[in-house]
Amino acid sequence: MGEEVKVIVFGLANEEYGIEVDKVRTIERMMPIARVPKTFAFVKGVINLRGVVIPVIDLRGRFGLEETEPTESSRIIIVAVNELEVGFIVDAANDVIDIDADTIDTPPEVVGGVKAKYLRGVAKVGDDRLLIMLNLAEVLNKSEIIQLEQQEA
Repeated sequence: MGEEVKVIVFGLANEEYGIEVDKVRTIERMMPIARVPKTFAFVKGVINLRGVVIPVIDLRGRFGLEETEPTESSRIIIVAVNELEVGFIVDAANDVIDIDADTIDTPPEVVGGVKAKYLRGVAKVGDDRLLIMLNLAEVLNKSEIIQLEQQEA
């Protein structure tokens, strides 16, 4: 048995994804998002969370998946990576589980339409459940987001 990793499980386009709990600040219900002009389409805008302005990204859009309207189960997961706080819009935040770090395999090139560079790996949970682990550093790759914003401008 390897090291246990505590993971928040969330749903996105009929797939289950995981983010390490220590990278997650809070999970919020959907709230009004102020649109910011001249940003990439997946950057939905900013929210004011207890006095802190946080940019919000639609993970479906970030991964090139079809974007949908938020539902009652949609959530904004606030994550922190390298001094950067960002909210991710996800279809649902399901639960918190412990997984064995040894069960995380290298991801295939594309999983559910998501490029492998956004993924840290795929974890086997139980006999029939796969959990796609996000590589937050790549999802929030600043230079790539800046490049995308400049293309849209």
